[in-house]
Amino acid sequence: MIIGVPKEVKDHEYRVSLTPDGAAALRKAGHAVWVEPSAGEGSGFPDEEYRRAGASIASSKGEVFQKAELIVKVKEPLLSECSLFRPGQVLFTYLHLAALPELTKTLLDTKITAIAYETTVAKDGSLPMLKPMSEIAGRMSVQVGAHYLEKLQGGRGVLLAGVPGVEPGKVVVLGAGMVGAAATRIAVGLGAQVTVINLDVDRLRYLDDLYQGRVVTRAVSEAAIEQAVCEADLVIGAVLMPGAKAPTLVSRALLSGMKPGAVVVDVSVDQGGCFETTRATTHSDPVYVVDGVLHYCVANMPGIVPRTSTFALTNATLPYLMRLAAEGVDRAIQSDPGLAKGVNLKNGQVTCPGVAESHGLRFTPIL
Repeated sequence: MIIGVPKEVKDHEYRVSLTPDGAAALRKAGHAVWVEPSAGEGSGFPDEEYRRAGASIASSKGEVFQKAELIVKVKEPLLSECSLFRPGQVLFTYLHLAALPELTKTLLDTKITAIAYETTVAKDGSLPMLKPMSEIAGRMSVQVGAHYLEKLQGGRGVLLAGVPGVEPGKVVVLGAGMVGAAATRIAVGLGAQVTVINLDVDRLRYLDDLYQGRVVTRAVSEAAIEQAVCEADLVIGAVLMPGAKAPTLVSRALLSGMKPGAVVVDVSVDQGGCFETTRATTHSDPVYVVDGVLHYCVANMPGIVPRTSTFALTNATLPYLMRLAAEGVDRAIQSDPGLAKGVNLKNGQVTCPGVAESHGLRFTPIL
């Protein structure tokens, strides 16, 4: 199979979908790899490394799309890239289509097969290709939140760690999945006062045992969210509904009751966000203020730590990419129901129930 690796064009997106080592593995298995010029430079991989790995460097993005049977990316394509697809081509990337109606319609019109990293399920029920970026984004969320709490950035001027005689800052994490657990780890490590709110009490029990009382855990309720959010210096949105739009947990009215200069970091922005006031931002213009509260809602947070992110992403995606290249899409999804759940669009049809429900479109089962 011919695999294409285009350069990412999202704002300040420095990741690349395949390392040179990944390209070498595909070449060893008998597949061709075409890479857009400078696609890997943001992650520290010059074109020459791909050449040494056996990949071909294309003359342009257009040539990559023209030659490739399977396009492997990091983030969803921009609308400007969609005209490069052809019917029957395969796209393998993070899609998050539930929050992107226009892109969903445009990709449906191309009649490609679009496989999403974030809805592919492993045999144990986990989300193996979502996990590494969730871990990175979760860890970054506290780092970013601490930065914007600085007075110079417009925040409350609170040090999350506190000092002797002064209480630490208060961090609230909405969700205890991969993002929430990663955020909790960093917040606890900094010495903050941490409250985690989650629907699954067993997950809260796990965190309570892990941190031995250093974390306050609360089951989801309107009262619990209201009290915790209004007392918080930093609130991290870490809610995930695989393939579907994130639920709104913090209304505009509740947000207005937060402390002036408090910060929210909505990691679930890819899926529409869990704050009513969430709107996607970019690394070029990452924050905005609503009712005195700073919002950081960058949809590609791991893109600014590309070296770490690209290695972590390839570790997770390469086994699936090898299988798709060896077997083809139809055979691969027939043999792996978890991979079949990753297929969001196929031949002009929506094959992911969460995407269909989010946009009021017809759902067509893939199997």
